[in-house]
Parts: sequence; structure tokens; C-alpha cells
Amino acid sequence: MQDADLSILNRVYEIILDRKQNYDESSYVCKLLNHRKGMNKILEKVGEESIETILAVRNEDHKEIVSESSDLIFHLLVMLAANNITLDEIAAELSARHESMKRD
Repeated sequence: MQDADLSILNRVYEIILDRKQNYDESSYVCKLLNHRKGMNKILEKVGEESIETILAVRNEDHKEIVSESSDLIFHLLVMLAANNITLDEIAAELSARHESMKRD
């Protein structure tokens, strides 16, 4: 199995962080981060994309699974950035879990 180049996650996250610091009224990310509903709007999007991903899997639609999973990951990145959670923290948690799994 070939390792995927996941550096795109870092690049997308950096753009989200930039939008968090530099408001641009035409930016979808800025609209999410500054929505009148606050965090609830971001959580609505995470929930919506989760359901759409589940439905794509249920329908065994490979293309839709990839598309909806990408939407879900994007909105998770927005949620993490809004909560000042870094990808380094997520990577550290996953690494710790991986180490634990190797011992099981």
C-alpha cells in the first residue's frame, strides 16, 4: 500500500486559519466562522456532511463517498480551527492510539 500525500490537509487548514484572521466577505470559510449562529452553524455543516457521507456509503456510490468524505473532512477542519485545535494535536492523538494498537 502506498502512503497518501496528506500535505493537502495542512495546506487547507492553513487557508482556514488565514481566513479566521483575515476576514473576506466573499469567503465561504469566513461566512461559516462569523455566522450569526456561531459554532452551531459549523456543527450543522459537520452534521449535514456526516449524514451525506453515511448515505453515500449506504448507496455504495464510490464517487459520492469520496466527494462527501472530502466535504466532511473540510468542515471538520473548519470546526477544529474555530476551536483552536491544531492538526499537530490531532496527529499526536492518532499516533498515541496507533502505538496502543500495536501493543494489542
